[in-house]
This record gives sequence, C-alpha cells and structure tokens, in this order.
Amino acid sequence: MKYLSGPRTVSAHRGKAVTPILLFEKESSGQIPSAGWSAGDVVRRQQLLPDPAAWDLLAIALSVVVADGENRRSGSPDGWTREFEMDIALHDPDRWTPISKAVESALRFLTTDLWTMSYRPGGALPNAPKQPRYPATEAIALLSGGLDSLVGAIDLSAQGRTLFAVSQTVRGDAEKQGRFAKRIDGILEHLQVNHNASTPRGEKETSQRSRSLIFLAFAVLAATATQRYQDGETVPLYVCENGFIAINPPLTNARIGSLSTRTAHPEFLGRIQQILDAAGLRIRIENPYAEKTKGEMLQECLDQALLLSEAPISTSCGRFQRFNYQHCGRCVPCQIRRSAFTAWGQEDPTTYVFDNLGRPDEDHAAFDDVRSVAFARLTVQEDGLDRWLGPALSSPLVENRPELRKMLQRGLDELGALHTKYGLS
Repeated sequence: MKYLSGPRTVSAHRGKAVTPILLFEKESSGQIPSAGWSAGDVVRRQQLLPDPAAWDLLAIALSVVVADGENRRSGSPDGWTREFEMDIALHDPDRWTPISKAVESALRFLTTDLWTMSYRPGGALPNAPKQPRYPATEAIALLSGGLDSLVGAIDLSAQGRTLFAVSQTVRGDAEKQGRFAKRIDGILEHLQVNHNASTPRGEKETSQRSRSLIFLAFAVLAATATQRYQDGETVPLYVCENGFIAINPPLTNARIGSLSTRTAHPEFLGRIQQILDAAGLRIRIENPYAEKTKGEMLQECLDQALLLSEAPISTSCGRFQRFNYQHCGRCVPCQIRRSAFTAWGQEDPTTYVFDNLGRPDEDHAAFDDVRSVAFARLTVQEDGLDRWLGPALSSPLVENRPELRKMLQRGLDELGALHTKYGLS
C-alpha cells in the first residue's frame, strides 16, 4: 500500500493508487484516513512549545499507525506480513531523510512488516501558544494506566524525581491515568493526548503493533517542551515495563505474530534511541525494570501503601475493552498480572471474567493462552530454558543476556506458581 500523509495541501497532489492521510486536521467526511487532529490543541492548551523535530517524529508515528490499522494482515500473501510505502510531509525532511533506513528497520522489528519511508517538504506545525511555558521537571514517565507504569511512577517519585507524566488516552483508562497522576506526589505535569487515528475502510487490523511508537512520540513531544531540554540538557524518558513482557518470548512456535508484541523490547527501544540521537533529539530512553519480573516490581515497590491502594484499579488485560472494561483473566498479560499478585503475597481483588483457570473447558484450562503458558513450562522442563528462548535474546542491541535469561526463568516460575494454584501443573 502507498500513502501520502500531511496537510490537505499536500494530500491533494497525490498520484493514482496512493491513499492520503490527513495529519493534525479534523476530517469531517469520514472518507479520508486521518490522525492527530486534537494533538496540537491539547499541547497548546497546556502552553507547551515542543521542538519542531518532535512534531515531525509524531507525524511519522501517526502516519504509521493509520496505515497499520487500515490494512488487515489476513489480506497479505502470507496472512501476516504487509508492505507499506510511506511518503510523509515534514517540517524538516532533510533531518529525517538520512535516517529513513533506521526508521524502516525499527518499524520492521516492531510490526514485522516491510516499510519504505520517504519524506517531503510541506509538513505543518500546529499553532504555538502565545505565551509558552517550560515545565521544570527532571524526567518524562509514560503513564498508561497499567500496573507497571504505576509502579515506575511511584518508585521514581519516592526517589525524589520530579516527573512529567505522558498518557495516551484510551477508552477505559483515561480516568485512572488522571487518578494516578494526582495521587503520585512526584508527578508535577500530566499530558493526556489521543492519536485520533481514523480509518474509513471496513474493519480495522486488530494487532496494531505500531501503537507503542505513538506513545513514545508523545513522550518525546513533552520532553522537548521542558526547561531542562531548553537548557541544552538531555531528558530521561522512562518506559517502565517488567522484563518478562518486554522481551515477551513466544510461548510456543505458533505465537510469533500479534500475540508476541515488542513494545518495550530492548532491541526496539535501542533502535528508537539511535533514531533520536541521529535526529538530534536529546532524550535518553530508560527501562529501570528490564531485569525484573512483574512480581519483583510489586514486591520491591518503594511505597507499598500507595501501591496496595492503586494496583487493583490498574489495567493489564490485552482484551480489556472486548470484555466491557473488565480483565479477562486468561490472556497472557492477565496471567502475568495474576502471577505477580501471587508472588507479591497480596490478595488480588481484580474481577476476572474467567477467574478459575483450572476449570476443564475451552474458556479456562483449555484456552489457547493458558495452554501456551503450560506448554512453555513443559518445554523448559524437558528441553531446557535456552531451547524455549530460541533467538529471543540474540539481538546485538541486547547487552545483558545472562541477567535477562535469569529474569525470564524467574518470570516463567511466577507463571508456574499461578498454574499450580489452579491445579494446572
């Protein structure tokens, strides 16, 4: 698929067989794919003035997420891998053209698709505020509404860091994002923004593995608007994710596609760091929990009282909206959440649609995700951890393999304790 994204003035000059994507403008007809129409207004209302390069990064991310969502994987020759040609109007295309291959490689790793990226002049910058302000915060922290980002923000605050929290608003999570931001003392600023991606063609692709790029782009936007960045310093950007789900090795050989996301994988974050460095954006991505399991994050959290209060409200489920904003209890993220509570030694008050994983039916014990965890544990028992891991840690951007290997074993042990609890072992 070929796309040309940018303002209306750019998309009007597209050729045949090229789909337009309207950026940073509202598309009222519903016939043209669009994204980002509210981002400029939200940022301007908070009187923020990000670096133009950060807006260009967001334009790239918005274009990618629209293309990703509009094209079903089932229509590709192999039922999964798609090919995209993206022509994106930017404010400063000369900055991004030399690193187009790096962007393509990062996207290929993230989505497992084939991407060709090119950039042209004509990209618009959202209107700047009349009287910009520059928040005096030390770092940016992603605040998704999930349990890991909650622990991360609590710990950073307890360590005395002043934080600018950034949230991508998702239906069912916006309210809890706001609650967490108010309850954690170290969060001095909070930006909640939506990508507003709209794709008029039929049913959307559900895997949507590119969404994490949008989250990072919003965080970069906020980072470049801080006083620290204006002073020429580097701004830390904290992506707080437990190491097991960050690596997310396929539990079985069949789980290589949408069931094994790569949002916080060290290779993807490393590739994004290289892109930021090459683009001259002074931001340092860090995941303080890359070598921790989710259970260890809960056990070691620096404010146990606050965590006990807020953890039950957090979201972990991969199918949260599908089950009317309740945790399903059986997907891999839910199983990891439940195993973490068990490792923590605290009662889990979360309501799960499928609570008793030991029930011998297709909704519980025989459900694919539950069986996949059981199969992974059996593979490790019979063939060893390295046979199960396969190439999961083979990237040259993964430098701490021994520590990650041990962490993955501990994470699998936490899942094993959950399965034992329900008689699945």
